[in-house]
Amino acid sequence: MQLRYSFRLYPNGPQRSALARAFGCARVVYNDALRARETARAGGEAFPRTGHLSKLLITEAKKTEERAWLGEVSAVVLQQSLRDLDAAYRNFFDGLKGRRSRMGAPRFKSRKDNRQAVRFTANARWKFTTGGDLSLPKIGDVRVKWSRGLPSIPSTVTVIKDAAGRYFASFVVETKTEMLPRRDTAVGIDLGLSHFAVLSDGTKVDSPRFLRRAEKKLKKAQQNLSRKAKGSNNRTKARIEVARAHGAVADARREFHHQLSTRIIRDNQAVAVEDLAVKGLARTRLAKSVHDAGWSALVAMLEYKAAKHGRTFLRIGRFEPTSQVCSACGVKDGPKPLSIRVWACGACGSVLDRDINAAVNVAKAAGLAVSACGARVRPGLLPAQRRETGTHRDGHTTVVGIPAL
Repeated sequence: MQLRYSFRLYPNGPQRSALARAFGCARVVYNDALRARETARAGGEAFPRTGHLSKLLITEAKKTEERAWLGEVSAVVLQQSLRDLDAAYRNFFDGLKGRRSRMGAPRFKSRKDNRQAVRFTANARWKFTTGGDLSLPKIGDVRVKWSRGLPSIPSTVTVIKDAAGRYFASFVVETKTEMLPRRDTAVGIDLGLSHFAVLSDGTKVDSPRFLRRAEKKLKKAQQNLSRKAKGSNNRTKARIEVARAHGAVADARREFHHQLSTRIIRDNQAVAVEDLAVKGLARTRLAKSVHDAGWSALVAMLEYKAAKHGRTFLRIGRFEPTSQVCSACGVKDGPKPLSIRVWACGACGSVLDRDINAAVNVAKAAGLAVSACGARVRPGLLPAQRRETGTHRDGHTTVVGIPAL
């Protein structure tokens, strides 16, 4: 399987300037190609092919005075920019045909975009130096902060500059399955807001609420940005401070997801989750809390880590009535408002924790053999039969306190 590994880059001043030129040249070629194709579409002509655009917008353009500066960067970067446009059109048309989720049409890139990226393939002859630096053509040896080793030699590297001005090197490499010791446990997961995750074994993981905790700092940074004059250097500095604050929140959330997903995959042989309608929930009054939780990121991590370590990952439909069914007897008790966190089953009398009961039902719906005992808070009082409700004196059976005749 293929996995992406990202590492922090620390380019010096000249290297940052060279990367800025690479970002700009790739952006210009992308926009020129997009303009050529949109012009052809408006005129009813066939789309120009990538080979023709490469010759026209790169090879021939370098010979002109207006585009001579394209020769200052690696030609591979410009070629990959055309391939990025091809991928954007392919995704757009596949979305129209129903082959994937809908995506917008390719748009022109701006030099004011907060995120910039260029890609180097093996043809660019980039390499790792003996000192552990990343040697990029026409940029130099860039210092890398290696947090771990790569499992194999990557064929491409993507250099990214984020909104906070940080640089990253992203590698896509082939990895082998690393089998973990087999476990006899399986778990279902119910994702929520009051508790980020509730497991069918009764474990509850509190929601960290990284965005909510950082709101005061973010508000101050945003107010400072709003006071700066548009187009000024001070506004640019204030924007970077806002981006850094948001980046710190995103990094903390990602680290939390990684730690939790690794622990769940390590301790369980099979994992089942519910397919939540995150886009729909993000349009409600709970939108900020839904985005702050980041359920989709955790589910994606669970999926690829299960495949990497030989675990079983299962996903059930979003319309399964996990909160309406008693996990002890299986009787559907109907929908309940969110304010009800503990409820008693009308059939068997079990008093159930709403979240743990839902997690057990998620596991059962996925076909996992889990015990429902974790969903029970305490045994409920069963309704007595009518003939058992009276007292027994001298061996006589009473019914509702009245001696039987």
